Amino acid sequence: MTFATDAALDAAPEAAPGAAPDIAYAKLNLALHVRSRGEDGYHVLETLFAFCTDGDRLTLEDEPGLRLEGPFAAALSGEGDNLVTRAAREWAALFGGAQAGFRLEKNLPIASGIGGGSADAAAALRLLAARDGIDPADPRVHAIAAGLGADVPACVLSRAARGEGRGEQLVPVSLGRLTGQPVLLVNPGIALSTGAVFKAWDRIDRGALPQGVDAALEGRNDLEAPAVSLVPEIGDVLDLLGAQPGLLFARMSGSGATCFALFEDEAARDAAAAALPACWWRLATRLRP
Repeated sequence: MTFATDAALDAAPEAAPGAAPDIAYAKLNLALHVRSRGEDGYHVLETLFAFCTDGDRLTLEDEPGLRLEGPFAAALSGEGDNLVTRAAREWAALFGGAQAGFRLEKNLPIASGIGGGSADAAAALRLLAARDGIDPADPRVHAIAAGLGADVPACVLSRAARGEGRGEQLVPVSLGRLTGQPVLLVNPGIALSTGAVFKAWDRIDRGALPQGVDAALEGRNDLEAPAVSLVPEIGDVLDLLGAQPGLLFARMSGSGATCFALFEDEAARDAAAAALPACWWRLATRLRP
């Protein structure tokens, strides 16, 4: 797998609304507490969402459909439908007009706990909102996003937020001293089913998520243990990250298998990236404000 070098937080201004491409920012769950499983089968969560400065890149096109490129394009080839095309279809059904097409540069691994598909769908909704002059915070946009997946509303925001319910009930928060922190994302190259991880959760409520930035520092990921039971290599990633100099903390994101590590500075992060096995995917980046 390829090594992605760091993109500085202020290397370039963000694209103006409506301009292409839009970055589908990699999503992190800095902490994820699973509190219960409802009678409807959905799990009640408390999580602290954060986003990285890098991710997939999505371009709005006139011709319907989805054109794929990038290092993980092959993983999506053959899919007749995915969250981006579903987002375009739902948008056209609600707001009218022709169904849009997109070009997706797939830089993030799929089924990896960093919101790749959800972030792509969210970027599609932002692009369509800019094209049609609709506020992305419009409740109708939120309804489309929530219907596509529990993480999609947070990915539309793509800013730090506390998520509750299934993760779609959002309250924006400040990351405080963690804003802009160097972070390393690492995946052992194994796709992991979200459903399988939740099924393996032991249904023990280990307590509420702390408030504010303490949620990141004092929280946990309740899906980490069941994910490791399914993919032991996740434990290997966490062990190696945990031994690196300059580490603030390391944890698994979402339902895995991607893990992340926050470091004191870029030099420590980049040294850790160089120490990893070459077969592991990694992304050296920073946390968005």
